Amino acid sequence: MNRVGIPRSLFYYYYGDIWKDFFDSLKIPYIISPKTNQDIMSRGINIANDEMCLSLKNYLGHIDYLKDKCDYILVPRISNFKNNNQTCTNFWAAYDIVHNLFPVNILNYNVDLDKRKTLKKGLYKIGKELNQKKLKIKKAYRYAITKEKKKIKKNHIINLNKLNQDKTKILIVGHPYNLYDDMIGSDIIKYLIKNNIEIIYSDKFDSKITNHLSKKISKELYFKYSKDNLGAIVYCQKQIDGIIFISSFPCAPDSLANELAMRKIKLPYLNLVIDDSTSFTGLETRLESFLDMLGGKLND
Repeated sequence: MNRVGIPRSLFYYYYGDIWKDFFDSLKIPYIISPKTNQDIMSRGINIANDEMCLSLKNYLGHIDYLKDKCDYILVPRISNFKNNNQTCTNFWAAYDIVHNLFPVNILNYNVDLDKRKTLKKGLYKIGKELNQKKLKIKKAYRYAITKEKKKIKKNHIINLNKLNQDKTKILIVGHPYNLYDDMIGSDIIKYLIKNNIEIIYSDKFDSKITNHLSKKISKELYFKYSKDNLGAIVYCQKQIDGIIFISSFPCAPDSLANELAMRKIKLPYLNLVIDDSTSFTGLETRLESFLDMLGGKLND
């Protein structure tokens, strides 16, 4: 049976669990690329052009890792979620970039709610292309979505409960493909945990709520994931002690949205923009200074 390759980057941090449960239910074999490491990052940097953000460079590194290890690579195109909720252009273009750069077979589907192209239709399309029967595809989709909804609900509860803790609380604002990537945000999170910081994650609130709340910072912003992040600031700003923005250079949506937020919030914040030359030693110094500042603020 054909094996599907799943890059552990970009889309994976939104849809990875759904894909795995969907394929598991259909008994379709798959391989997931390892966590981003120096080898994968270097692969991506060598393939990408200079204008691409570090997140996309890493994604191409994951594709390069998988290209000889599977029969298909799953590369969706995620365009919009209606109502002025566009995604980054990289989410639109990833399929075309991979198609043009790599001699691989691509499993593709589109999410474009303006044109009624949904995740459900996309996964049904993938199932059919992998020669699965309609009833099995239907059951696999229901299984994957049910598990995903339970996971999301659990994460919401955990995140909300953290707001009531007595420890120093910092909201981490960033996209999950940056926050949890081992070469971008993972060491930052580990450092904060080691220093007894209660971390609140911007991506683990109910996006229906945060997306709407983002209007209090900007009514014109139309990037879906940026709106979710900014809404998280509004949602919990009275219960946190500080904010850390984490983005990859040169992310256009973040450079706009984070700047808007930093001009309007009245909380201490730290803006970390990571590129392929960023060392954690420099980041650690900035993090240490930020935590010292929060400590002084809390002791006043």
